[in-house]
Amino acid sequence: MADNVRHIAVISLGGTIAMTTQTDGGATPTLSADDLVAAVPGLADTGIHVEVHDFRRLPGASLSFSDLFELAATIEALAVDGVVVTQGTDTIEETAYLLDLVTTGDMPIVVTGAMRNASMAGADGPANVLAAIRTAASTEARGTGCVVVFGEEIHAARWVRKTHATSPTAFTSYPGPIGYVAEDRVRILARPDAAPRIAFQGATASARTTVFTVGIGDDGTLLQVLGDHLDGLVVAAFGAGHVPMACVDALTDLAKRMPVVLATRTGSGPVLRQTYGFPGSESDLLARGLISGNTLDPVKARILLHLLLMTGSDKDRITQIFSTVS
Repeated sequence: MADNVRHIAVISLGGTIAMTTQTDGGATPTLSADDLVAAVPGLADTGIHVEVHDFRRLPGASLSFSDLFELAATIEALAVDGVVVTQGTDTIEETAYLLDLVTTGDMPIVVTGAMRNASMAGADGPANVLAAIRTAASTEARGTGCVVVFGEEIHAARWVRKTHATSPTAFTSYPGPIGYVAEDRVRILARPDAAPRIAFQGATASARTTVFTVGIGDDGTLLQVLGDHLDGLVVAAFGAGHVPMACVDALTDLAKRMPVVLATRTGSGPVLRQTYGFPGSESDLLARGLISGNTLDPVKARILLHLLLMTGSDKDRITQIFSTVS
């Protein structure tokens, strides 16, 4: 094989992209990584050498942190030019951000999937896999961190979100894609700052974290109940970081016992620091010991918080790491 041939690993975790409809009408993961790659038209014409790894056959909703740590270790051990991970779309944004935080080097790592399974008309899996393989093989994509490729758009892991339950264009990001694939060429338009690196090999501690989304009329009762079962909490707050006044005392108490990260439930934009001053405003909550999630959405903030707790970080280090995220 020529020295200039690009070598790409495709690792299958299951999900809709690996599903077929069964006789009872329900779709379940049945396709192997070999099956997925074999279904991609035009792949042979790219000249890219692809090796496949059948890693899991699970719905995206059933993946665990232990699965993702094992995936990261597998990726780190590969001697290839790039990696494509295929999985269920339910948790693509979590997988991509975790890999962005724990993997080293500048090799492209691309996560993709499908919104329509292989038994459906217009299945989008083969096109997404081809675009993902092209991106993983591209020298231009090196150094961009982990990305999600969907609909021939390239999204940074820290910004991408699934914003529709069924649409093939479900994945979007703010401030927008960092690149795209067109006419068989990968084009990178922007490069995010490097993510903080977390040595997942040291993740020996257990951690219990969750996201609490505030709603109108919340009185803090559920927060008090959650506090007895958690090591860390992300609050998905209104607007730029606001909660009902009735929740302030509960959050003040929780922030004395564990790291509590303040994020915005809006999906984009920052948590402010000093614009508002009423009880339950961002400035009030930060003064009470909550940690700003900056521009991370609640799902990504929970991934970062969980990893930091699992690697033994104290509140000061957690606060410092979150302060670097933008």
